[in-house]
Amino acid sequence: MIENWENNIDDFKKKCRILHDVTKIDVRLMDQDGNVLFHLLDYLIPVTLQSLDKEYPTIIKQLRKGETNRYYYHVNSFNLEYIATGIWIKGECCGAVLMGPFISSIPGIRFISDIVTKNKAPISERKLLEEFYQSLSVVSRKNSQSIGGLLVNLFAHTYIETQSLATERVASPLNREELKLEMSESKEQIEERFRLEKEIVDAIAKGNTDEIGRILHDYNKDILLSFFNRIPESTIRSAKNIALVMNTISRTAAERGGVHPLYIHNISEKFAILIERASSLSVLKQLGETMVYEYCTAVRDFSTRHYSLLVKKAVYYIHMHLEEDLSLSIIADEIYVNASHLSRKFKAETNMSIIDYINKKRVEEAKLYLQRGNVSITEVSLMVGFNDLNYFSRVFKKTTSISPSQYSRRYNSSR
Repeated sequence: MIENWENNIDDFKKKCRILHDVTKIDVRLMDQDGNVLFHLLDYLIPVTLQSLDKEYPTIIKQLRKGETNRYYYHVNSFNLEYIATGIWIKGECCGAVLMGPFISSIPGIRFISDIVTKNKAPISERKLLEEFYQSLSVVSRKNSQSIGGLLVNLFAHTYIETQSLATERVASPLNREELKLEMSESKEQIEERFRLEKEIVDAIAKGNTDEIGRILHDYNKDILLSFFNRIPESTIRSAKNIALVMNTISRTAAERGGVHPLYIHNISEKFAILIERASSLSVLKQLGETMVYEYCTAVRDFSTRHYSLLVKKAVYYIHMHLEEDLSLSIIADEIYVNASHLSRKFKAETNMSIIDYINKKRVEEAKLYLQRGNVSITEVSLMVGFNDLNYFSRVFKKTTSISPSQYSRRYNSSR
């Protein structure tokens, strides 16, 4: 049994590393007051969620109420899930280990919309939250119970230093003819892979999702992975390295396509985590396809490559502050430009006024929340930046040809 807290801190850290390496879930070691002493984190927590550390003392308090063989399963208002166990010494809970966040179901657009609505989060954070939730581990109820059992048992006993005992490998005789043939085939595959990468980069930079679909269909031969099938012991690592390179290449292509660095960063971070967490070649293959589609879609939906720097700044400010009070004069002041000059440039390059552009983006966001059917039209109006319900209804009808209530009924009656 564990006899002393201070003398065992290093052992607790070693156990945390084991848990993190095996599960790929964030791990935190806390003292009895909920202060984090050590952590292993993969996830960049969005600003909207960074008040979560205030929940740690509450988790410790709950653990103290239980017994030494209990673990605590915690779900917060953002539907982020955690598992914690106390570290008990001589009948006293002297600290805890917390694993999470993770989620128990795959997050779709409705899931994210509900999170935003429930927590009154800024709608401009929706895309960032979507990327964050999609990067989290999805853990079934059964597996979370197993993690809880592992936590309790691991921290109820002292740490034991381990040593590995491996089977001795016997090198196969080198066949020079086979080696020569394999090297020739590898060269062809490398050339093919580079040609494929160039086509993918060009399609992403143009936001051409149809072309991406054609490329992936034509090259449905695992070309990015097949080169490493001859090295079974390093296949997964090699495939992950290639996927990470493709992530970097796609990121550069999206930037070339005119997507703002913040959007690109969020996508890149998400896939870097998912790639490292992948456990099989089939998962990596699916991730690769999803990744290039997502970068390509980002270019299609958020590209400003045809705009001047001035208009790019205005568009970015609108997207990042969509739920706030916006007007031509406010935006002009924020990006340090004459309002009349901005108005002329914006109209010339986008074929619409700044106000029309703002209204268009707000209506697009409003549709997402009206589709859920669980938020009032007044609430949706306020969420997306309209302070006047009647004005919101007029703008919505002008854009979609139907009223917000008709849109909500039509969409929800067809489900």
